[in-house]
Amino acid sequence: MATEPRSLFSTILDEFPMAIAVVVIVLMMVIPLPAWILDMMLAVNLAVSLMIILSTLSIRRPADFHTFPTLILLTTIFGLGLNVSSTRLILSQGTAFQGKIIRAFGEFVVGGNYWIGITIFVVLLAIQFLVITKGASRVSEVAARFTLDAMPAKQLSIDSDLNAGLITEEEARKRREEVRQEADFYGAMDGSSKFVSGNVKVALVITLVDIIMGLVIGTIVRGEDLATAAATYTLLTIGDGLVSQIPALLISTATGIIVTRSASQERFGKNVVKQIASTSSSLYITGGVLGVMAFLPGFPTLIMLLLGGGLAALGYTLQSAQVQQEVKKQQETKAKQTAEQTTTVEDIVKVDPMNLEIGYNLIPLVDKQQGGDLLDRIRMIRKRIGLDLGVLVPPIRIVDNVALDASEYVIKIRGIDIARGKVYPNKFLAMNARLDLDAIDGITVKEPAFGLPAKWISSEERVKAESMGFSVYDAPAVIATHLTEVIKRNAASLLTRQDTQAMLDAIRKEYPVVVDEVLKHMSIGDIQKVLQGLLREGVRIRNMVTILETLSDYGAATKNIDTLVEYVRQALAKQIVTNYVDEKNTIKAVMLDPELEEILQDSIYEQQNASYANLDPEIMNHFVQEASQIIDNALQNGYTPVILCSQKVRRLVREMIERIFPSVGVLSYSEIPVDVSVDQIGMISLPRVAS
Repeated sequence: MATEPRSLFSTILDEFPMAIAVVVIVLMMVIPLPAWILDMMLAVNLAVSLMIILSTLSIRRPADFHTFPTLILLTTIFGLGLNVSSTRLILSQGTAFQGKIIRAFGEFVVGGNYWIGITIFVVLLAIQFLVITKGASRVSEVAARFTLDAMPAKQLSIDSDLNAGLITEEEARKRREEVRQEADFYGAMDGSSKFVSGNVKVALVITLVDIIMGLVIGTIVRGEDLATAAATYTLLTIGDGLVSQIPALLISTATGIIVTRSASQERFGKNVVKQIASTSSSLYITGGVLGVMAFLPGFPTLIMLLLGGGLAALGYTLQSAQVQQEVKKQQETKAKQTAEQTTTVEDIVKVDPMNLEIGYNLIPLVDKQQGGDLLDRIRMIRKRIGLDLGVLVPPIRIVDNVALDASEYVIKIRGIDIARGKVYPNKFLAMNARLDLDAIDGITVKEPAFGLPAKWISSEERVKAESMGFSVYDAPAVIATHLTEVIKRNAASLLTRQDTQAMLDAIRKEYPVVVDEVLKHMSIGDIQKVLQGLLREGVRIRNMVTILETLSDYGAATKNIDTLVEYVRQALAKQIVTNYVDEKNTIKAVMLDPELEEILQDSIYEQQNASYANLDPEIMNHFVQEASQIIDNALQNGYTPVILCSQKVRRLVREMIERIFPSVGVLSYSEIPVDVSVDQIGMISLPRVAS
């Protein structure tokens, strides 16, 4: 409750001054002001105008000064209110008018000659209306139209970067707000510039009315002669006009500056100096021209020489500074290269988690300046796999390797070659197992990710291949697909203990009890091994709370990692089976003969931390051959079966079958939910000769 009054008080402090200012602007059009208050208000108007124009020079982007359109409206109304108040005092007091600022402009600035004052006033109005205001209005109009037209494309670009994982949700929200703010700013500036041009027209009308009414009041009401009335009211009116138009000129100039500014990371003044410094030769030439003009008849020799010499000196100073900066940059670059060539212990022991080495022809696929989008695809792959498997995919370093074939690439994990392939940047890979590849022309190859027959075809052949039903992929897509499969197959080896600790730290924020309980019975290394065991068989580990709760339940009873993995698989049964059921919620299963399963179970020896099998090689070979025959028949019929067995032999069966059929799942009976049906399509039994 203590924070509510303070929040209300702070709100009042923020809004009260501006509210009072708006009320004062309106009231001074109606209520007569003493001369000293009018002087103070005129000084405030001039100061505010100076602050605004200086602020426009210091901002980096026009939209950063998003209150500027509203300030234009308020300062315009403020100036008009001062015009009304000063007109009232001039006409009511006449020669007794005590406004010092207006008298100073009328008598001192224009030398007491109202014809000079009228001339200066008209010239200022012409400059402001015909040059500054008209140009600023046109620029505002064009900028508003272009900004609004570009807004959908900018929004799509933000959404694309977000979907590709290049930016976070928070960054995307910030960029969308900047785009919306920029569109609102230029739209408001298009309307606000009309206030400035309208202010010029009104100033001319007010001045004419003041002079005419001054002459009428002076001669008819006060009985003054025409010369006295003309001198008094014209000088005061011109002084009033100059006092009001100089701030208006500053505001219109600020409007022109801000709408002609382009976005930059540096301030306007620094940008100007830097850009002039980059062309210091123009200063030499200009200084030389002025120096020549100094000796021409009629020109002020001293002034021209001083100006020309000053510009030449400025050019020399800027050029020297630029040379020093270049030398410093070269020294820094040389020092950096020397540091990179120095081998340290850190360089020796550091091994990148993942590398993608590419040949020379594949460099354009990575270079964004040449249209390459492979980096964006890799970022998206890392994000997608992380969300799918629940494991943090490490950064993938891409380097060129001259030892490779020009179109070849190699995928490495911790310095070890895991996979390699060959792609052609200007061709497309066509593949379809059910179609005849001989129907299209190209280079016959094996697709690198799955080993399927495919052909690299030209861009002209692409349309024909697609019309025939072939799936066609460009080179970056082929590399990205291959990389995805490699990461999925090797996710277990990518998961480090540091990653495991980071995952536990993240979960501890919401489930501290679960993390603390499991760490009482298991080390970080043991948890890592369990997670790796799940990842080896493609089990997603995103549901870490369930995994940790299961480990805390059984971690005290057994230290056998294989047994713990099986317990966790039971807890994740519904998630695991989802990958194998068909649209009828049924799995096609290959069973094991009970006698064979008993032999497999007897061959397993459990130790404290792991289990080992001592199986007769003849039985193992028979098992693999019979399982291969049944699985091949199932695949030819259009479905992928699973092997169903008891929990105790599941891991052994998986180890025997995964080399030949890595995509075939091996499930235990305890992993089948009650709502899932089992359709037996075959049984693996003992060899007949053994009987």
